[in-house]
Amino acid sequence: MSASLPAPLGRFLLLFAAGLVPVLVSAQSGDAAALAPYVVTATRTPTAATTVGSAVEVFDAADFSRRQLPLLRDALGSLPGAPALAGGARGAATSLFLRGSNSNQTLFLVDGIRFSDPNTDYAVALGGASPGATDRLEVARGPQSTLYGGEAIGGVVALSAQRGAGAPAATVSAEAGSWGTVQGALSAQAGDARTAYSFTASGGHTDNARPHNAFDRLNTVLRLDQRLSPRVAVGATWRGFNSTYDDPGDSFTNAPDNQERESNQLATVFADFTPLPGLTGHVVLGGQDRRLVSDNSAPPGRQITTVKNARAVLDGQLTWVASAQHQLTGGVTTEANHTSNDGFGAIDRRQRLIALFVEEEWNPGRGLYLTGGLRRDEGDAFGSATTGRVTAAWLAEGPPLKLRASYGTGFRTPSFLDLYGQSAYYTGNPHLRPERAVGWDAGADWYFAGQRGTCSLTWFHTGLRDLINYDFSVSPGTTVNVDRARTQGLELALRYALPQRWQVRLAYTWLEADNLAQHLRLLRRPRHSGSAGLWRSFGSGWSAGLDAAFVADRLDVDAQSYATVAQPGYAVVRSYAAWQATPRLACQVRVENALDRKYEEVNGYPQPGRAVYGGAEWKF
Repeated sequence: MSASLPAPLGRFLLLFAAGLVPVLVSAQSGDAAALAPYVVTATRTPTAATTVGSAVEVFDAADFSRRQLPLLRDALGSLPGAPALAGGARGAATSLFLRGSNSNQTLFLVDGIRFSDPNTDYAVALGGASPGATDRLEVARGPQSTLYGGEAIGGVVALSAQRGAGAPAATVSAEAGSWGTVQGALSAQAGDARTAYSFTASGGHTDNARPHNAFDRLNTVLRLDQRLSPRVAVGATWRGFNSTYDDPGDSFTNAPDNQERESNQLATVFADFTPLPGLTGHVVLGGQDRRLVSDNSAPPGRQITTVKNARAVLDGQLTWVASAQHQLTGGVTTEANHTSNDGFGAIDRRQRLIALFVEEEWNPGRGLYLTGGLRRDEGDAFGSATTGRVTAAWLAEGPPLKLRASYGTGFRTPSFLDLYGQSAYYTGNPHLRPERAVGWDAGADWYFAGQRGTCSLTWFHTGLRDLINYDFSVSPGTTVNVDRARTQGLELALRYALPQRWQVRLAYTWLEADNLAQHLRLLRRPRHSGSAGLWRSFGSGWSAGLDAAFVADRLDVDAQSYATVAQPGYAVVRSYAAWQATPRLACQVRVENALDRKYEEVNGYPQPGRAVYGGAEWKF
């Protein structure tokens, strides 16, 4: 099994170097962008990024705006170890294979509560949702079930609306371009020591490149904050996603009348409080309501499937700062969910679960930071699971170098279809065990002087067992815990702010992902993937950037023959520019797939060719 670098990677690196070399040659002292000062997902509490033992990436609102990224999936695809592959153009369902895990083995958190589970799919929202004006995206890689429960095998993707800040301000933007695209957004925010708000409404339409492939979306994000006293603050969030995607299917089918319609609403109320000195608490009460209608008009006849998901969550935690060296966090999560699906399996089931967790953070001195945690989950559908996680980070006193390592366990619960589905040719298996994983990683982070950026290198390994597979060798078919898998590889990430207002990004992942029971590589996991980006502010309001991404050496299922095939790799480039014409008016232009490459992220589903978009943004 060869692991040599493919030709697309060589061309990709040459392209990146061609843009980077003249920047390095002309480097002088100047302004530098500050690093994100903290992360939350890795420990459930705001923690300095330099002391965390987990591999965590942060993508904030400024990143989305500067790089003109309209959808969430665009950001995830530029991070190491996180290939996001879409089964079609804008709006198509998108799967994330974080560290080679399956697409249903990564947990999505939105505004502090679970957004996905084995019965509630994130793929449609990921394929079409756009970020809010204050949204922050964190990705914690590796098993994270100790803090977040099931499905956090590959890691956790956490999206959260941030508190509004500053004097009242609003922004209106509009954009139009190729494939009949028209879209826009309205955002507003303000905040002081007592009261804050932030709001974004965005939407748009595109015909996409293929016939019968239109996509319409509407996103809303709202956050309200109020400080009641020096010890108590409360708030609320609401996030809505509504979309209609005309899905012609693969290029061999080209069905003209298929359509998917999704409404996904999530709301929370939360409180932060300090009952005693050194003791803080955070509690969230949230709910989610999702409705997906799949209208399939392909032969032999029209079939309409409706999936409904409803969820209620109560999550609370207390953090006790015992001393400058010790901090203890513990809490409880309770959840009730209901799923109905009138399609295959005829599902109409409910589940309740409760979980207790505890984690200690300890700094024994000399730059050493340790964490250790345990969690117990009890569910009336899947039984129970106990998980644990430990991390270590050592920050050198001299050179700005951090060495880190983590070890943790994770699990994924069976879906209602796996457990209870019924049809003429299939019956579920109520005796299924949760899928389980053990993962570890080790790496180093180098922090450049002047808070100009970081360079990270991580080796990771995850072993999975009791994986659920469909067995149609028996009649009726069923599900069994039979498969074992292993994913391992190397992740490289670089972020650096060069003098004269240059910014550089680089991400690369080498991944080996194998099904050990069948002695096969796992599908749609590229052995090589990466991205690179350059951005510069030229002064006088002008700025421009260039992004490139590549994927190479992967297997997929042929959309026509259903045989396993070697899927061709690809390398794509996008460019963008902006002009701040006045303090209130900015003009923008971007070119997607600038080299007009023909490629498929998923076999049989072509991506659009070159597309040009232009727009304007008004602040008032």
